[in-house]
Amino acid sequence: MLKTLRIWLYSWLDIPCNITGKSNERAGNKILSFNLLNFETRMKGTLKILSLEDIEDDFFLITHVLKKSGVDFIAKRVDTKEEFSIALESFGADVILCDHSLPQFNSNEALWIFHQQKLQIPFILVTGAVSEEFAVSSLKHGADDYVLKSNLARLPNVIDNALKQKEAERSKIEAAKALARQNETLIKINQELDSFVYSISHNLRAPLMSVLGLLDLAKNENSSVVIQQYHEMMKSSVCKLDDTLKEILEYSRNARQGLVVNEIDFQKTIHDNFERMQFMPGYERIKKEILIGKENRFFSDHFRLSLILNNLISNAIKYSDPSKEVSFIHISIHLDPEKASLIFEDNGIGIENTYMQKVFNMFFRATSKNEGAGLGLYIVKEAVEKLGGTIQLESQLGKGTVFKIELPNLISHQKNEVEMA
Repeated sequence: MLKTLRIWLYSWLDIPCNITGKSNERAGNKILSFNLLNFETRMKGTLKILSLEDIEDDFFLITHVLKKSGVDFIAKRVDTKEEFSIALESFGADVILCDHSLPQFNSNEALWIFHQQKLQIPFILVTGAVSEEFAVSSLKHGADDYVLKSNLARLPNVIDNALKQKEAERSKIEAAKALARQNETLIKINQELDSFVYSISHNLRAPLMSVLGLLDLAKNENSSVVIQQYHEMMKSSVCKLDDTLKEILEYSRNARQGLVVNEIDFQKTIHDNFERMQFMPGYERIKKEILIGKENRFFSDHFRLSLILNNLISNAIKYSDPSKEVSFIHISIHLDPEKASLIFEDNGIGIENTYMQKVFNMFFRATSKNEGAGLGLYIVKEAVEKLGGTIQLESQLGKGTVFKIELPNLISHQKNEVEMA
């Protein structure tokens, strides 16, 4: 009899309803679906409405009003605290309609549960007669609006306005986050600029002052042996100056240049980097082991990738341990369609544990053997991040160092450039 009466009611209200799931029906947990596409706010999808309502007839009257106004929606009814909590997590509601007085709890408790979920969606009271004081109190506690059941014609506009208001709030929050990120970037840039000016001026002046001092000494020196020593010391100072200038140029280019994506030949790129370092002190002692997977093609920015390889390989040579009988660098590269996984391992002098969190900082030097500006690993980290990758460091003093890098395959970036061309 009840089922017949319900079917008659749907027919009288002209509601094409779809009640899903026997288990839901036993729990009083109904889902109604309507498909009309002229509701202003939800032009690009179906509005999901979670209704906290214990009276089934009131629920159908609410959905009837929304259907008649042209809302494209799915409505789910719950009437207990447990069902409400579960639906908040699982239903993915766009708006909540809540009656004030229910058998087991009320709208104030529902509002508290809602706020615990930190959802950025409208919470609207749809209830019987309430006092003005109660309405104001509900709004103060976080409800977005209220509609009396005696005036349901207001409901579509209230929902529309509440959705627009929430969208405006989300946009405002995103704008504030973007501004905060920009401020953090500016603060970082200013701090780096201050450090840059101080450190670079010192790193440029120190070798120049050393050369000037040696020139003064050489003017009054007659011994060719001593003069030769002065020349070697000058050469060392000039090399330090050259290292500093190269790091400055690499830092500047990495910071300013956009991505230029091409297919990467790791074998050739690594070979070219080793070729450039063959005259470095200690190069001849290094045993090289290189393993490169060739299962997939890999696309990236050649300049930045070469920058990463150059710095890590030169560090392995520069900080090799002369007390060890054999010094080695192992490079392994695994390629899959999404990314490249690079591992650089050496048995050099290693890094003290207290310095591990600082080695990627600008101008930081973990050892007196560093003759550059202290930008090497900072540039490596910046280059990895420019490529959208990650870098991890493992090291033990006296044992050696391992760098693990993951870089995304930018083949889609390359395809987009080709299509645009």
